[in-house]
Amino acid sequence: MTDANGGAAGPTGLEAARWWARMMRDPMDAYGGLFRRYGDAVRLPRDRRRALYLLSRPEHAEHVLVAKQDGYVKAFTYRPLRVFLGDGLLTSEGETWRRHRRLVQPVFAQRHVSAFAPGMAEVAARSVGRWPDGVLLDAAAHMRRITLDIVGRVLFGSDLAGESDATGRALADLQRSAVIGLGATFLGDAGLRRAFRLVPGAQRAGAQLDGMVRRVIDERRAAGPGAEPDLLDLLMRDGDPPLSDAELRDEVLTLLLAGHETTAAALTWTLILLSRYPAARDRLEAEIDEVLSGRNPDAADLDRLPWTRAVLSESMRLYPPAWTIERDAVADDDVAGTVVTAGSTVAISPYLLHRNPDLWPDPEGFRPERFLGEQDRPRHAYLPFGGGRRICVGSGFAMMEAVLVLALIGRSVRLDLAPGVAVPSRAEVTLRPARPVPMRVSRR
Repeated sequence: MTDANGGAAGPTGLEAARWWARMMRDPMDAYGGLFRRYGDAVRLPRDRRRALYLLSRPEHAEHVLVAKQDGYVKAFTYRPLRVFLGDGLLTSEGETWRRHRRLVQPVFAQRHVSAFAPGMAEVAARSVGRWPDGVLLDAAAHMRRITLDIVGRVLFGSDLAGESDATGRALADLQRSAVIGLGATFLGDAGLRRAFRLVPGAQRAGAQLDGMVRRVIDERRAAGPGAEPDLLDLLMRDGDPPLSDAELRDEVLTLLLAGHETTAAALTWTLILLSRYPAARDRLEAEIDEVLSGRNPDAADLDRLPWTRAVLSESMRLYPPAWTIERDAVADDDVAGTVVTAGSTVAISPYLLHRNPDLWPDPEGFRPERFLGEQDRPRHAYLPFGGGRRICVGSGFAMMEAVLVLALIGRSVRLDLAPGVAVPSRAEVTLRPARPVPMRVSRR
């Protein structure tokens, strides 16, 4: 049915309640179901005035995330995550967000990011070199190990490789807790903290992550800044006024987690897809062999590895780690013909945008060639890193890291999914495999 306010279709009454129940069980499944049934502008009522608007066209994304971004704030759905992460870049608003962004932005300028390449490659080469021929390993766990080690060493000058298993468990618990917490957002931050004491694993996850961050900060304070200042040095010394201990903790935790979890998920899905599409993998290996000739990749190789980049881009089209972007409307608005009421939540889902058949021929297919050469599609049809001024601050860092790690894997080994293994996805804070990903190593 069409919303009385105009421009959006969607369920009402008892049917709307059923969709909300489905949303709590499996949000991405509900998104897909609403899209298929009602189209690319859906209204799901929350109360008499407010609703969730699920909008899945480039013009929707451009309006909410770019053109009218001042009219939207981080949605209520981020409140459970804020209980764990505090006021870091992912969850903060207003002047807090602007101040932190100004501090962090220079480290991710292209000239600095390029200087990180040798360290990234060294970490990845060392990790991949330890994989014995014929062993069956959990690709998801190993991608988390590599990316956490890279972020720890390159941005914070800390060895976190040994933390990856415990951090992976903590992140799984945190993401599950954040989804559960959506039903208790009306309690406010203090009420949510009390509610999380009842969620199995939530307290342990928070303690694990806090302990890791405290160790990183304490070790740097004891050792002092290095010869080449890194992100942690900048966060500890700059700012007017300098970051408080609580702000420093929030920002380090946010950057550590966001800086490795999303890239690990993207790499894991890429390895799964390459195992399923051997022709794409053959072309990847041929490109890597020709460009690298057995050496480690560096920043200058990114433009020489167009197929490798395209494979990653197509993987993030199908499985965007940040699968939904949600904002609350400050005032009534008209979003490309859809009337959105003040206080309502707008969900721009890269997952749905990236699979919209009006924008992507063969939307379910794995076709990296669509990212080669000139691309004839709307600018905001592809949003792997978000959009507007809140676009991921580390997008260049993440893409370079992913290309270098994938190139090192492709240079050294093939990874094949164990026979008969299905890999369902789990959409929580990020879109990641719902279970371990067993893959067989074959040395090249």
